[in-house]
Amino acid sequence: MTPTLFDRRRAAAALVALPIVWTGVRAQPAPARIPTPAQTEGPFYPVAIPKDSDFDLLRNGSLNYTRGQPAWVEGTVTDLQGRPVAGAQVEIWQCDETGHYHHPGDSGKADPAFQGFGRVNVGADGRYRFRTIKPVPYSGRTPHIHVKVKLASRELLTTQLYVAGDPHNERDFVWRSLPPAGRAAVTVPFEASADGVRASFPIVLAT
Repeated sequence: MTPTLFDRRRAAAALVALPIVWTGVRAQPAPARIPTPAQTEGPFYPVAIPKDSDFDLLRNGSLNYTRGQPAWVEGTVTDLQGRPVAGAQVEIWQCDETGHYHHPGDSGKADPAFQGFGRVNVGADGRYRFRTIKPVPYSGRTPHIHVKVKLASRELLTTQLYVAGDPHNERDFVWRSLPPAGRAAVTVPFEASADGVRASFPIVLAT
């Protein structure tokens, strides 16, 4: 039977009324992660790990450090695919508010109330967190915090964390030695929070 004009119009209307099925588009690859660049350890890594070496650098034994600007430094440790590196250990060390380290190579004037060094083990989510002070400049160096990442007996990374926008950065030879992408990876803002300032520093390992 030859379809009538009415039949053809009804069929066309039915096609228009059919739900549109989204078949999707080809998934785009995630942008490549940039490994956190390595930097010099510097001369002030502890000769001996101090007895108090937990996450809170503002409390050394029974002493409380009240100088400087309190800060939280936190982030994640992941590989290039974004997977948490569970079991990794993060260490930080830095000078006190007057620019001195707990190290025999320094002048020995570091405040005993400032712990100066801390280490934590990251959990299954790769997260770490430290309580410390916003880093300060000292002779020849812009404000920075030294960072080391270990996994069991392996040292995976030694680097330094810098303060975004600090005017000393451009004059710092260690910071300037990095290419722009590397500088961006280790330079983060210290933003105001209810209990001091807070910095988020994601660590990406080329494991």
